[in-house]
Order: sequence, then C-alpha cells, then structure tokens
Amino acid sequence: MAGRTRRNPRRHLTTAALLVAALTGACDRKQDSPKDDKVTKAAAKSDDPVAAADAMKLSVLGPVPIPEDRPQTQAKIELGHRLFFDERLSVDGSRSCYSCHQNEQGTGGETPLAVGAGGKPLPRHSPVLWNVAYLPALYWDGRASSLEAQARGAWAGGNMGVGEENLAAKAAEIGKIPGYAARFAEAFPEEGATPETIVQALSAYERTLVCKDTAYDRYAAGDKEALTAEQKEGLVLFMGKGGCGTCHAPPHFTTAVAGEGVFFNTGVGVAGVKPEEVDVGRKKVTERDEDFAAFKPPTLRNVTKTAPYFHDGSAKTLQEAVRFMASGGHDNEHKSPLLADRQLTDTEIERIITFLSALDCPQKLERPELP
Repeated sequence: MAGRTRRNPRRHLTTAALLVAALTGACDRKQDSPKDDKVTKAAAKSDDPVAAADAMKLSVLGPVPIPEDRPQTQAKIELGHRLFFDERLSVDGSRSCYSCHQNEQGTGGETPLAVGAGGKPLPRHSPVLWNVAYLPALYWDGRASSLEAQARGAWAGGNMGVGEENLAAKAAEIGKIPGYAARFAEAFPEEGATPETIVQALSAYERTLVCKDTAYDRYAAGDKEALTAEQKEGLVLFMGKGGCGTCHAPPHFTTAVAGEGVFFNTGVGVAGVKPEEVDVGRKKVTERDEDFAAFKPPTLRNVTKTAPYFHDGSAKTLQEAVRFMASGGHDNEHKSPLLADRQLTDTEIERIITFLSALDCPQKLERPELP
C-alpha cells in the first residue's frame, strides 16, 4: 500500500458539493428550494418519527437520460432484450447477461463473486441493473463511462469471454441467425449486426430497466399511507442518525449519479488482507492513492433481494451489511471520513431494514422467446 499522501482539498470540496447535490435530489427535483432541504434535515432530527417522515421533502426520479446520438426505438429495445438473455453471445455458449443479473437476486448475482465464461470466477460481485441508465460511471470502479462501454467490456472481457479481437466475428455469427437477421435489419437497417450495434441494442434494453413504482416512490409523490409507521421510523433513521442518505441519497439511493460518479473506501476487502492482494478499486482507473480501495456506492433499490452484499460479496445478509456500515466500516489509511460509528441499536438497524423493504421493485425481467 502506498504511504499516506496529502489529499487534494479542491477535489474533496468538489466531492462534497456533489454529495450535497445528490442528497437534495438536485438533479431530479429542480422545483424544490433550499428551504425544502432544510425542512427535510430538520425533520430527520424530530422526536416523532412518523410526523418527521411526513414532513420530509423527498425527491422522485426524473426521466431516464437518453443519448441524443443513440435514440431509443422499439426495434432496438426488442433486439437488445433478446440478446441480453442469449447465451450464444458468449464465447462458449455458457453465459448471457442474465446469468449475472437474475430476477431471484433482484438483478444482482447469487454468488459472492460473479462467474464468467467457462465457469471462471470473476473478481467482484455482480451489481444490480435497476436504474443503471441514470449512472454516469459503470462497474464498481466506474471505469466505463456509458452503458455501451460497459456492455462491450463485459462482452469482450471475462464475463462473456469473447475477446475484443473476436467481437466482429461473433457479431456476424449472431447476425446470420434467421430470427436475428430480420431484427437487425429493422433496428439498424444501414449497419446490420456489428459489435457497435449489438452493444447499442443491449444498452437500449437496459435503459428500460427502471424501478420507480416502489412504496417509497408513492410516498415521495405524496401518498402518506404508502409507508408503514415502522418504515417511516426507518426512513428518519436512514436520513438522520444512521447517516445512510449521505452515500445512498434519494431518489436513486446512491450518490453515484453525481458528476463522474462518487466513490468511497469503506474498508470492505481491506482488513486482514495483504496490501498487494487488496482490490484497489477506483485507484486502478485514476492511479490516485486517495482512491485506494474506493468503490461506487450501489443503489439500494431492491436491496432486500440482492444478497450477498458489497463489491466482494462478503456480507451474506442485509443485517450484516447494515451493521457493518453503521459501525463505521473497517479502519484503513484511506477510509472515507464520512464513515463513523453511528451507535445504532439492534432495533434501529431493524427499522432501517424495514424501510429498505419500501425500495423493493415490483418489476421482473421477462425472458423473451429467442430466435
């Protein structure tokens, strides 16, 4: 591990500003005022949790961002839907995108570490796909700046195992399948089946994977009966004493939507591990010591269904994950100063988990009929 380095104050001021913007929902709730945000923060300190929750000014999701040069079409979405579930896209016909993002795990992975082509274990846990279209940086370390870049990386890399040099041949192979040939002609009449059109189709489908009809969303939109009293108490703890909202701000329940993404070292995967064996996370992308073992905070939407937790899948249960974060994580040289021992009781932790159930997504990925 590198020695202690002097932190860049300008970078941390910028990060703080991004956090404030995300926490107040500035990207999605432009009609709200600074006064509204003060009401929310004050409400989190109230002695009456139900009244406090009802007084909060909570944000709702805005429209899905769509790149101007890659407009959505139904033909692209339907093609991408089929490609997402098709194992023939992988090098050996053993894996599809769905293999790592299954309904049973809330579109996350069932094993602590993802499994790639040929049964090869991958270095990190599969993240959740719901609302992935809102994120400016993909993968746990944020190395992909678009859904298209992420899809291509997974297809060429260990997930699907095809290799960058073989993508064109694999695309041509897929495009020759009779049922796909017609769909490529409709979705991309000029280009046909190419690596670029395949990742565009996959990304078009993934931009439809939006979770915004949860109990929380109905509550934030004004239905005060959408949450139970226990969930409201958990919401107040989440936004107040627990400090959860600092890194998992509504309505996305992650601050990773801000700027180029926000990353934190929580100590996961650091304690008891030799420095040279630690997953360095964001540092591999930026080469900055201050990003050592820093990772993107995942969305908490559907979190009750996505065990195991953290980038290494080391927390088997949601209780274990919440307790770890509430205790301040594992100390290490680069741990985020935002983490602290919140001194939550067992009852308070259970209340937070009860609130998190209000983020359960009612949707499921539908398996299409493949060509």
